[in-house]
Amino acid sequence: MTDEERYEQGMRVRREVLGDEHVDRAVAGTDDVTRDFQDYITRNAWGDIWSRPGLSKRDRSLVTLALLAALQHEGELAMHVRAALRNGVTRDEIIEVLLQVGLYAGVPTANRAFAVAQRTLADREVAGP
Repeated sequence: MTDEERYEQGMRVRREVLGDEHVDRAVAGTDDVTRDFQDYITRNAWGDIWSRPGLSKRDRSLVTLALLAALQHEGELAMHVRAALRNGVTRDEIIEVLLQVGLYAGVPTANRAFAVAQRTLADREVAGP
């Protein structure tokens, strides 16, 4: 697969997982500073890893939630809570993942993740599906 094909595949998957609105905002904000990075994540994260057949997008979302929560990447966590819902993960499953994070990564880490998830889920309930 060429870099161009990987980019096109990555953009398709990125839009499926994150939604057009989010991706359009990211693309619109691209400039000389971020252009190479946007290309990199589209080709590598979305065109390579998220496009692999070994796990479903739903399963990748569950793994991603756990990792982002454990690593305390709150901004990315909020984005991926929304993405997980798009990928068929339920509110209750998000809660279960964060409980698991609390067990293995610590209560303070899970506490921060629950705060992010709580805000994100509340915002989604106000905005609608």
